[in-house]
Amino acid sequence: MVFSQTLTNWYSINKRDLPWRNTVEPYRIWLSEIILQQTQIKQGLPYYQAFVNAYPDVKKLADAPQDHVLKLWQGLGYYSRARNLHETAKHVAYNLNGNFPDSYKDLLKLKGVGDYTASAIASICYNEKKAVLDGNVYRVLSRYFGVDEPINTSKGFKVFKALAQEQLDSNNPANYNQAIMDFGATQCTPKKVQCNNCPLSESCVAYRKDLVDVLPVKLKAKKPKKKYYNFLVYLSTDNKTFLEQRTGKGIWKGLYQFPLLETEKPITHTDLKKQIANNQKQAFDLRLFNTKDIVHKLSHQHLHTKFWIIDVQELSENSILISELKNYPVPVLIEKFIEAFNFS
Repeated sequence: MVFSQTLTNWYSINKRDLPWRNTVEPYRIWLSEIILQQTQIKQGLPYYQAFVNAYPDVKKLADAPQDHVLKLWQGLGYYSRARNLHETAKHVAYNLNGNFPDSYKDLLKLKGVGDYTASAIASICYNEKKAVLDGNVYRVLSRYFGVDEPINTSKGFKVFKALAQEQLDSNNPANYNQAIMDFGATQCTPKKVQCNNCPLSESCVAYRKDLVDVLPVKLKAKKPKKKYYNFLVYLSTDNKTFLEQRTGKGIWKGLYQFPLLETEKPITHTDLKKQIANNQKQAFDLRLFNTKDIVHKLSHQHLHTKFWIIDVQELSENSILISELKNYPVPVLIEKFIEAFNFS
């Protein structure tokens, strides 16, 4: 097929030199794919290298404490990926004798592995004829074939998955899958598209019909909810503070934070001081670190955040030394505060 052949020819000249391109070891491919989900290569590459250095095989990752894994992941976001990564490593190491499943069907059974990741591992490591479908592939297929079905719907997934499978080079699925992903990442980009030197432009529907800026179509997401977070940063005269570990099903499960008070609307200094006084027997001073809310934007919610500093004489036994803060995995929102606040 002209489409697949053109892409693989382009790839042979323009492919990026990436560390996981030099191996078909399932552990390395799986690790790279999990890290690069919803993450650009420029940001994800240092994390991949750090994980490989710290955990060169799946058994080493499985044996690592979860706090260490989350700490190494810190800053990548979507922390459920890190938790699933760890759980899957333990399953492969302990239940599958360190051997990853060797088929798309069985790879899908792994925690945190969906259609895209299973297709990538199956095709790259085992040469299985499974087409990948990620944001880059959606964009290339939508523009080239002029498909305006929204990509973030179940119907859209089925349409594009079938189209991707039709175009797959069955003789070399690994090469083709990596070619179309690289092509979308570097040539057929979301903006500033390089149509003038594109080898597919003459037969591209979007280019011929001036739809490059229109395709692919994506339905608008719901308006994110607004939440008000008040972090209580206790400081004692002997340089101690409190951290608490998040539990439940939230996005930061397993990470640490300063004690949190969530309110329905912004809270005043007076009202917060009254609330703290009800639960605080010793004298304290309350001051606000940031007079303007720090807005931390997530896909489904915007966190309007204040950090309140509470100076006290002493803290209970479950407090930690301020010097130990750097050892705990924390959300990037907390990490930035720790960097900005002078704890000396």
